[in-house]
Amino acid sequence: MINKVLIANRGAIACRIIRTLNELGIKSVAVYSIPDNQSLHVNVADESYALDGYTAAETYLDQEKLFNIVKLSGADAIHPGYGFLSENAGFARRCEQEGIRFIGPRPEHIEQFGLKHVARDLALRNELPLLPGTGLLESVEEALKEAEKIGFPVMLKSTAGGGGIGMQLCHDTDELAEAYESVKRLGENNFSDGGIFMEKFVAKARHVEVQVFGDGAGKVVALGERDCSMQRRNQKVVEETPAPLLPAPVRQSMIDAAVRLAKDVAYRSAGTVEFIYDPQEENYYFLEVNTRLQVEHGVTEEVTGIDLVGWMVQLASGSLPELSQSDIHNNGCSIQVRLYAEDPGQNF
Repeated sequence: MINKVLIANRGAIACRIIRTLNELGIKSVAVYSIPDNQSLHVNVADESYALDGYTAAETYLDQEKLFNIVKLSGADAIHPGYGFLSENAGFARRCEQEGIRFIGPRPEHIEQFGLKHVARDLALRNELPLLPGTGLLESVEEALKEAEKIGFPVMLKSTAGGGGIGMQLCHDTDELAEAYESVKRLGENNFSDGGIFMEKFVAKARHVEVQVFGDGAGKVVALGERDCSMQRRNQKVVEETPAPLLPAPVRQSMIDAAVRLAKDVAYRSAGTVEFIYDPQEENYYFLEVNTRLQVEHGVTEEVTGIDLVGWMVQLASGSLPELSQSDIHNNGCSIQVRLYAEDPGQNF
């Protein structure tokens, strides 16, 4: 049984996790940087500890500081939220080594799906449809040669990318040659991995993702799908469930494919299998897997009545009831909107 959870995050997601911990009767431990010392998550947690720094690297990403606070507070589990260390396999593995429960997927799941070119191989093994693409590219010359085979436009991607970082649309050879080193550098600087690959770009595609949850022993359920096609700079702006105007056979096929992929690795905890959908052809293609709680998990909770954070905590503590697809019912619809504060006078 888990008694106290350190939340290795801040802001909205930290408050969200604290709400569930309160309902479960589990103590919460907040951490905070100097600029965040008056943030809401600091005030609503049962205990709060300073990380003594300003930047993310000095605070929320500093594993030594986090594990020191785990020992100081007596926390027996860590919830990473989303972003920061949520998809860091080394952090998840260290939690296991230190005898601290990591409330998320197993380290190997984070590794398998964290690198997009490896995830493509797993999808191929499980007969999920894939966009024409490549493995890891070794040089700009190889990229140019492969692009000619695939056909422009193409999307150049960092294999370790996330949050829309490390993606560049290329319409011709000049754009591809110019973007190659830039995308490689973005991957190295943001994810410590310069590996890049390429996929065919579908101009009028929709972005649809399936929420899955696995018990780590081979049982996986799907909690419906979300449409997140409205994006700005590859960042999701509007999330909606159920996905509108999605043909019923396509919807079911997507859900079945997502469950099949997660079952193949005996996936544990919450995860999202993302797809590109071509409405003109009514075909869909595997995109990637996010091995964490999504920002938009709330719209799924609204229509299913299921507390995904609660399930994550219960699974980590060994008290999750047996998963059954027949127990999951989607009622109504839900929409989430991300608000931006941008200055059009300064090119946003």
